[in-house]
Amino acid sequence: MSDPQTDSHSPVPVPADGSDSVRAEVQREYAAKLAHAELRTQAAQAGIKLGDGFTDYLDASKLLGEDGTPSAEAIGKALAPFAAAQQPQFPHLVGAGFHRDGDRVPARRVSLDIRKR
Repeated sequence: MSDPQTDSHSPVPVPADGSDSVRAEVQREYAAKLAHAELRTQAAQAGIKLGDGFTDYLDASKLLGEDGTPSAEAIGKALAPFAAAQQPQFPHLVGAGFHRDGDRVPARRVSLDIRKR
């Protein structure tokens, strides 16, 4: 590594290679891509199918936290309407078909035509 130098505007030593500034620049550049990838990951884990190119229309800055990293809370809020749409609005097949009483197994019924003589 190079010897630390001082910036002309501040007395704090700055590395000669400027790796911290480069690292911050790269992080800002790829934060949006990382947020979109995190959104797709959380959607897949929740069983939500997003349309092709859906993330292209999102403002990635809204998915980032104050520190510039993807915010799980913001991504969860973005996916909440999709998760609510996947919940069934009615009890699935309760009362239909052979088991009309839901999960309860019906008791054995004796036919009325049977006569004991």
